[in-house]
Amino acid sequence: MGVKYDFSGYATKNDLKCSDGRTIRKNAFKDCDGLTVPIVWQHQHDEITNVLGHALLENREDGVYCYGSFNESEGGREAKLRVNNGDIKHLSIYANQLKQDHGNVLHGVIREVSLVLAGANPGALIDYPVLAHSGEEIEDEAVIYLPDDNSISLYHKEDEKEEEKVEEEKKEEQKEEKKETKKEPKEESKETIKDIFETLNEKQKKVVYYMIGQALEQQKAGKDDEDEEDEGEDMKHNVFDNEQEYGPILSHADIATIFSDAKKLGSLKDAVEYHQEEGVLAHSLPHPIPTEGMIGPDPSTATQTYGVRDLNMLFPEYRSLNNPPEMIKRDTSWVSVVMSGVHHTPFSRIKSSYANITEDDARARGYIKGKQKKEEVFTLLKRTTDPQTVYKKQKLDKDDITDITDFDVVAWIKSEMRGMLDEELARAYLIGDGRAADSDDKIKEDHIRPIAKDVDLFNIKVNVVTPANSKPGAVAKNFIDEVIRNRKFYKGSGNPKMFTTADMLTEMLLLEDGIGHKMYKSVTELATALRVSDIVEVEAMEGQKINGNDLAAIIVNLADYNVGADKGGAVDMFDDFDIDYNQYKYLIETRCSGALIKPFSAMTVTLATE
Repeated sequence: MGVKYDFSGYATKNDLKCSDGRTIRKNAFKDCDGLTVPIVWQHQHDEITNVLGHALLENREDGVYCYGSFNESEGGREAKLRVNNGDIKHLSIYANQLKQDHGNVLHGVIREVSLVLAGANPGALIDYPVLAHSGEEIEDEAVIYLPDDNSISLYHKEDEKEEEKVEEEKKEEQKEEKKETKKEPKEESKETIKDIFETLNEKQKKVVYYMIGQALEQQKAGKDDEDEEDEGEDMKHNVFDNEQEYGPILSHADIATIFSDAKKLGSLKDAVEYHQEEGVLAHSLPHPIPTEGMIGPDPSTATQTYGVRDLNMLFPEYRSLNNPPEMIKRDTSWVSVVMSGVHHTPFSRIKSSYANITEDDARARGYIKGKQKKEEVFTLLKRTTDPQTVYKKQKLDKDDITDITDFDVVAWIKSEMRGMLDEELARAYLIGDGRAADSDDKIKEDHIRPIAKDVDLFNIKVNVVTPANSKPGAVAKNFIDEVIRNRKFYKGSGNPKMFTTADMLTEMLLLEDGIGHKMYKSVTELATALRVSDIVEVEAMEGQKINGNDLAAIIVNLADYNVGADKGGAVDMFDDFDIDYNQYKYLIETRCSGALIKPFSAMTVTLATE
């Protein structure tokens, strides 16, 4: 491509991480191909005299190339002189209408190209200043590539011999290094951080120093890649505009001392803190602070110095792995089994009536001629159950809601309230709430009747007695035997479930036959032996006593337990704001009754010793 220009070079190169963390991707500025934009100095747009010329843009596979021509203004002639003399070699772009994705620039419009003292993009360099005949058409012969040491080098095709010479010199240096390495036996297993650092040449060490400075700058400025598309966002793209002189930096001696002490102290951070206290880390790296939404420096922004004294920049803060916070709670997997298993009615006041015709007096009789016929005699049983309100209340200061931004604290609190309400109701259905009878918070057991404490008409009570000092497994064996023997008294619906403790279930599964084989290989096999459909562990049953004996199991089909709630008495959530105390208050409540509605529909098993 032949064009008239005073210089040429890459305004920006693709896929190179810039000093602000952004990366321009291929064809991000493809729509700018063929555009002519102004050339200015250091992105200064406030005066027309800042326009030094114009640049023709050419989109390439590896970036945006430009051909620059200076005007005849005083500034244009001065800029041409500086470029031809090699004093200025960095380029930068100013672009807006950006589209970005996690720090990747995908689209934008270049508005101008600037000459700058230091470039943000490591590939944005003038690679062909015209030293003479600036008005002639000259083919672009420059080649930019990244050698193995990642330093950006500039070569021209006319200098191939010189390039070969440089390569030969590098090979000789490598041979010398290999000879020296052979003289010193390697002890890789004892290699320290300091040893690794010493293998770097001076240029590579400077890069390490500079990377530390970049980490300091980015942490101080609070830069995080933003995932957003902002059509109106402007950027001064020059991702090594901070690439001025490395400035006062940590010297080789400083770094070596820190690494040595890190080995003794066992922590690099401790070593840095120690030298910080001793006043060793007096060096720092000066870097301009980029304006928000821009890549590169803003000329009006003052240069600030960040030292290694801000240790958290090098050692980041802890990050939470569980937002919202995970609650420490009892095993509540059984709660959903109970809540989904009970029978529901749309009325809360329940009356049940039963006639007991199991007595002998209720049997049909044989008739003998001349004898008087007797009437059937049976007992009519009735009971009623009234509802009770069960609630949970919480409050949150408005300031706390405002300050907690990591997660939705209100939704988290409401979820906790519903979970605790369900657990309390499920507990009340099975064994009662466990509070003292005179407690104001007691869930009255004549309103929500616990299955384990229900009267004999509804609940079959089985007490398993085991002699003291029996062999291990004796209690479990007796338990199984008594459950199977008394199973015939169960008159509930279908095949019931067994609710038991983890300890009781474990003891049953550990039972062995006479030759040491496990009697039950799984919970399913054990459930079949006990004639129940499933076995459910209930942590809330641990340590519970019924009539002074340890509660071991409740066998019931929860379809025979009725939970009634009138319209408006189902679970409701309320919230209100207290302007006097600047607090949000939340209430979840239900008004319901609960009771077994079928005689002999449950079996409660307790344990005792002789």
